[in-house]
Amino acid sequence: MPKPFTRADLARAERRLLRDGRFANARVERVRLDGVDWIFKDFASRQAWVRQGLGRFLLGREVRALQRLEGLPGIPSQAFRVDAFAMAARFVPGRALADMPNGPVSTDYLVALEALLCQVHARGLVHLDTRGGGNLLMGPDGAPGIIDFQAALSTRGLLRPLRGWLEGMDLSGVYKKWQRWQPDTLGAERLERLERQNRWRRWWLLRGYFGLRKKRPPSRPQ
Repeated sequence: MPKPFTRADLARAERRLLRDGRFANARVERVRLDGVDWIFKDFASRQAWVRQGLGRFLLGREVRALQRLEGLPGIPSQAFRVDAFAMAARFVPGRALADMPNGPVSTDYLVALEALLCQVHARGLVHLDTRGGGNLLMGPDGAPGIIDFQAALSTRGLLRPLRGWLEGMDLSGVYKKWQRWQPDTLGAERLERLERQNRWRRWWLLRGYFGLRKKRPPSRPQ
């Protein structure tokens, strides 16, 4: 199947920089070609070790994740590798929840977002970057969207307890927003799942903090 466009086609595209990325992150642009909007992630300008190693790995992982999720509403579709150092997928319009500190976010939206994330889980993936809200969108029609699957992990073949824990971590990002905007409709079960994940999160952060502060044992005499 032919690619929707090549790097050479970008010369005639309308391009808007969204994130410069820098260092070990992709340069991200919104690209308009032949009346179609795409998200374009590019590592070509990064240092060789990033471009050839980490960049290739992250691009491949995100493209595979999005291809597995093809057909889900609110998820970037038609993902493909432009070349070894870049990928593209259809642009999902919307406003990130991180940019909506005062709402309005309705219970109906939150229910739909929860359902969409559960559909992602049903296809054997976890997103792993939902807590900040930058990757959770509200579309122009009020429908939810989820973007940026660079950190996504396949759960196929994992033991059920581990898979459940990872999915719970994903959902805690939704419940965190729910508790903020619509606490009266969060419900006891969702609240308990959020608090359980928060306890795990605090334990992990504290463990890391005190682990870093441990003194190194004295070196052995030579």
